[in-house]
Amino acid sequence: MTDSTEITTLMDTIGARAKAASRELAFASGASKRAALMAAADAVWTRRAEIIEANARDMDYGRDKGLSDAMLDRLMLDQDRIQGIVDGLRAVAEQDDPVGETLSDWDMASGIHIRRVRTPLGVIGVIYESRPNVTADAGALCLKAGNAVILRGGSESFHSSGVIHSCLQQGLKAASLPADAVQLVPTRDRAAVTAMLQMTAYIDVIVPRGGKGLVGLVQREARVPVFAHLEGICHIYIDKAADSEKTRRVVLNAKTRRTGICGSAECLLIHRDIATGLGQTVLDDLMAASVEVRAGEGLKGSVAANPDDFGKEFLDMIIAARIVDDVDGAIAHITQFGSNHTDAVMTEDDAVADRFFTRLDSAILMRNASTQFADGAEFGMGAEIGIATGKMHARGPVGAAQLTSFKYLVDGDGTVRA
Repeated sequence: MTDSTEITTLMDTIGARAKAASRELAFASGASKRAALMAAADAVWTRRAEIIEANARDMDYGRDKGLSDAMLDRLMLDQDRIQGIVDGLRAVAEQDDPVGETLSDWDMASGIHIRRVRTPLGVIGVIYESRPNVTADAGALCLKAGNAVILRGGSESFHSSGVIHSCLQQGLKAASLPADAVQLVPTRDRAAVTAMLQMTAYIDVIVPRGGKGLVGLVQREARVPVFAHLEGICHIYIDKAADSEKTRRVVLNAKTRRTGICGSAECLLIHRDIATGLGQTVLDDLMAASVEVRAGEGLKGSVAANPDDFGKEFLDMIIAARIVDDVDGAIAHITQFGSNHTDAVMTEDDAVADRFFTRLDSAILMRNASTQFADGAEFGMGAEIGIATGKMHARGPVGAAQLTSFKYLVDGDGTVRA
């Protein structure tokens, strides 16, 4: 589909249907939303062979497109990962319904009683790359929060996302909820993305989930408000008071568990006093695990680091490393090169940890834990629509509760203002 008029007509139709569905979904019962998600989970598992077959076509497309091994890993679905999708859908289903929750309430001397309660945002547009599981995660979380959603997946995951979307719609129909509550843009044409960014009449917020190029495009061109999910340039600072065993275990996990996710560690900062001791041991561990270490001055790695290696999201078996004088040196480096996503400190010194937590403003800060925990499911949200790195409305893992706004409900008893 390349005709701009056809794309505009298609997107207007999708937007109008989503808007209509959102009005009905806004007052849907918690029980019906739960039933839809549980039925969708059952459908995903029942149709797992179909999903794997569709994913094989996407993998072939990705290889032909020249995707890196890390990006292909993000794209790949097998039975275990499909089980993860099913578990995520069921976990979201079992969460408390955020819509209608009273956030606070109070009485005024005038005699009125005020409640601030959660309410759906309306229609959410999600634009994402590669990972087909986002289709399920985003669809589930938007539905749980009473929102309709328009999904525009990456061209690489076109077939996998299509089958998963079909399963979500099966769940909606089984629960007698509008199928238009979860729609997938049925074209790879990039003009559909441009159209979504201008759909102020239909979309209330856009969530981009992908690399710096995608997020930058959305932030530049969107007329719709944006929850930014920026790249994950995650740092780990190894303090001189770090525990050796904990540090070696955590750093290896943070880099190698899955290199293609935004919570993968991309840079190690090592206290000068331990550079030739624990610091070098950690680098040796990484190289033994086939990680390419791009080492700064005073460190022995696979290759010497270039200036461009700092502040870079590799999403691969590559990590940059450099020596810093102390925690303040680490904070200064992260402030300059970080992306406000996730940063960690390895230390047994409470004062160092407190300084790290207080003086950095990343969405997620960790102590003695792998950055791979930067994930909505690991935060108890069932799933996530992304990690928001901005400061407005939502920040960190965006779960169902973060996909709501609020309104004020005011009760009186014939009360008039003096």
